[in-house]
Amino acid sequence: MDKWTVLLADDHAVVRKGLRFLLDQSEQIQVVGEAADGREAIAKARELRPNLVIADIQMPMLNGIDAAAQIIKDRPETAVIILSMYSDESYILRALNAGAKAYLLKDSVESDILHAVSAVMKGKPFFSPAITETLLEDYVRLMNQQGLQDSYELLTDREKEVLQLLAQGKTNKEVAGLLDLSVYTVESHRANMMQKLNLRNTAEIVLYAVRKNLVPL
Repeated sequence: MDKWTVLLADDHAVVRKGLRFLLDQSEQIQVVGEAADGREAIAKARELRPNLVIADIQMPMLNGIDAAAQIIKDRPETAVIILSMYSDESYILRALNAGAKAYLLKDSVESDILHAVSAVMKGKPFFSPAITETLLEDYVRLMNQQGLQDSYELLTDREKEVLQLLAQGKTNKEVAGLLDLSVYTVESHRANMMQKLNLRNTAEIVLYAVRKNLVPL
């Protein structure tokens, strides 16, 4: 089996060295390059064509989220993992909207990085477990403040299936194949599910699923 090639992007050499050390523990992973800022990450991704880019959210010249968006635009088959010190929903949504497949807190990288790479290379999203807990607490607090109820139980069983598969990175066509449905039917279930949950896009679907622990870690 071919190795998963990885580009590391972080402005701190000691962080890149630590990431390389952790990734070198897997025989399935090969670090093929490093970048010290966002613009260099884009250039190296074009040159090296890695399977995966692991990018710090805070980098000079261009931040990791904007760099990720450009890398994915240039080469959609390249997956991106974002590293961050922030568990704020706004940062996570920005990362997801940019096309990132995983979001790791820097203080959990050592324990989570190999699991994250494995999940992303299999087409699945991954989030630091602490993010799930934080997002759920914030969501419950907001719902209580506004006197609202979680609408999850309003979903049909089929809509729940569609929600989970979409959150796991499946396309409408892939969901249709897995559930033996037409793409049109999946699109209809998706639209109904999003309306009931007040979700606007795929990033919000993923974030909602993280809150509900529907995305396996």
